[in-house]
Amino acid sequence: MNSNPRQIRLLDTVRGRGSATVEQLAEMLGVTLQTVRRDVQRLADDGLLARFHGGVRVPSSTTENLGHRLRESLNADGKARIARAVAAQVPNDCSLILNIGTTTEAIAKALLRHTGLRVITNNLHVANILADNPDCEVIVAGGAVRARDRAIVGEATMDFIRQFKVDIALIGCSGIEADGTVRDFDLREVKVAQTIVAQAREVWLAADASKFNRPAMVQLAELAQIDRLFTDAAPPAPFPALLERAQVRLEIADKP
Repeated sequence: MNSNPRQIRLLDTVRGRGSATVEQLAEMLGVTLQTVRRDVQRLADDGLLARFHGGVRVPSSTTENLGHRLRESLNADGKARIARAVAAQVPNDCSLILNIGTTTEAIAKALLRHTGLRVITNNLHVANILADNPDCEVIVAGGAVRARDRAIVGEATMDFIRQFKVDIALIGCSGIEADGTVRDFDLREVKVAQTIVAQAREVWLAADASKFNRPAMVQLAELAQIDRLFTDAAPPAPFPALLERAQVRLEIADKP
C-alpha cells in the first residue's frame, strides 16, 4: 500500500490514541469529514484500521505486526526523538547489541557520529546504516534472513549472540501490556531478543507511546528485566506505577 502523507498522519494519530472519531480526525488533520471518510475507508480496506460506528480504532490482532515500510513511517518524528535521546546516553567506546525494529534502525542513524563502538546486530538495516561510520565495528549475526524486514533469526542467530557479553542491549518491541510484559509477534524473533537480553549488562528498551497497551502474542521480557525505557510521551496509567515498581528508569524524549 502506498499511503500519502495525510494518511500516514491519520494512522499515526489513531495509533497514538488507540481510537478516534471521524470528527476528531478531521479537526486534528485540518481536512473535511469527506476526506477523512475516504482515507479511513481505504486504510480499513487495507486492514490497517478497524471501523466502528462514527470512528476507527487500531486493529486488535495479537498475531501479526504491520509491514516494515509502514512501521518505518508511523510516528517517524517520535522515533527520531527517541533515537536522539538514546544516542545522547550511549558513551563512545562501548559495546552494543541492536535488535530488529524500525526504532532501533532510527537509533543506528543517531549513532553515526559516535566513535569506538562495537555493535552486534541481527538487523541488516542497522548493519547497513552503521557501516557508514568508519569509527564503528559492525558484527552481523548469522542465521536465516527474513525477507520482509531483513531480520536475521533462528537457532544459529541465538548461538552466535551467546558468544558475547555487551555493555548495552538496545531493543525494541511491538507492545507493552498492562501486566508488565514486553511483547512481540514472532516467536523466532522473540527467542533471539531474549538471548540478547541475557547477554547484556544493561538493557535499554526503546518504544514509542503507541506501544503502551498494544497487545502482541509472545512475551519477550518483563519490565523488571529492563534497566531504562526510552519513549516519546508520558505513559498512561498503570505504566508509571509499574515502571517504578520494576525500578525502570523512564526517559521521555523532549520535543525539539
